[in-house]
Amino acid sequence: MFARIAGAEGSDGPDAQEGRNGLRFISSLSLTKVSDGLIDPKLVLSWLMTSLGAPGALAAALVPIREAGALLPQVGYAAIVDRLSHRKWMWVAGSLGQGLSALGIAAAGTTLEGTAAGLVICALLAILALSRAACSISTKDVLGRTVEQTRRGAVTGLAGSVASIGVLIFALLLMSGLLQDRTPVLIAVALAGVFWLLAAGLFSTIEEPAVETRDHPQFPPIRKILSEDANLRHFILVRGLLVSTALAPPWLVVLAGDGAILQQLGALVLASAAASFVSSFVWGRLADQSSRRVLALAGVIAALAMAGMLVLAALGLADTVWAGPAVLFVLMLAYHGVRQGRSTYLVDASPEDQRATYSAVANLSIGLILLAAGAFGGGLGTVSASLALGGFAAMAVAGGLLALRLQEVEDA
Repeated sequence: MFARIAGAEGSDGPDAQEGRNGLRFISSLSLTKVSDGLIDPKLVLSWLMTSLGAPGALAAALVPIREAGALLPQVGYAAIVDRLSHRKWMWVAGSLGQGLSALGIAAAGTTLEGTAAGLVICALLAILALSRAACSISTKDVLGRTVEQTRRGAVTGLAGSVASIGVLIFALLLMSGLLQDRTPVLIAVALAGVFWLLAAGLFSTIEEPAVETRDHPQFPPIRKILSEDANLRHFILVRGLLVSTALAPPWLVVLAGDGAILQQLGALVLASAAASFVSSFVWGRLADQSSRRVLALAGVIAALAMAGMLVLAALGLADTVWAGPAVLFVLMLAYHGVRQGRSTYLVDASPEDQRATYSAVANLSIGLILLAAGAFGGGLGTVSASLALGGFAAMAVAGGLLALRLQEVEDA
């Protein structure tokens, strides 16, 4: 089955062990990606905080807590990974932490109100983000040593498409109005926790080869790695510019005004899930051929989507019922391309024995860039939403064009 999924049937196809690992990877990642959709801080948790009467400042802190918490700690986690002969246990621990945190958020939403609920949810989200960082720092390392290079994109891409089905169902229920009550939303958050726990158990069965450990691992030599690897520096610049695809959606919503469809909780969830469903596997297969070209194409598509919204706004059509969802869908197509391309490129470009370290250095850099880019967009947004979106469009097209100058790391 895995050979058909990866398009690698025949003499060069995966052996039985790689096939088992590939299917377990797909299943584990699918569960975690469904969980991500069910507990999305931008939408689900923000709505939950509002319904609980938490202060707006706490709700506004959710996305920065989630994003920065998942990226910045990875450079410290790299030393822990070096002590493990089987890196899958780092991922298992991270998935368990996310699951327990999600269950805690559901419990807090059931028993607390107001500021107390907001503070507890923010604290639990911080733990969830730290746990997610553990998964991120280890997943590329494990994937790189259990699945062959030309089949890794298919693994992560199919997981994204499979998971999007569950998130699509959730989004449609939200938009139908059936899940506007707080209790069903809390059930969805708790279900996310259960899925993370199940994923941890499944991932623990991956047949990962043991690697030599370091008795006294050193803190990753960030300056040394960045100074010696020009291609890594270039990749970080490209990826940093393409964070605009993640930061732009709220400004699309502002420009869309009071379009009824965008006022429903499930609108952004639906757009993202639908885009993931139709594109993740395709992006994954394309990334196996050339992940730098995927980054370039995704950056250009994102810039065109944002430019399209600016044109619609100038024509007075931005608040029509179709404009916001249509543009957001295209932008999410590009966003998933960026995610797939950057993940595949980093795995394939990193030295085999330093994947965790390279991932940590890159993610630390991107975490800092993300904070700066968020401040950049916020500053432009104080003038106008169109200016903020224009700034992010310029970042996206610059990132896409610069991606073409990256080294080609996939086999021909």
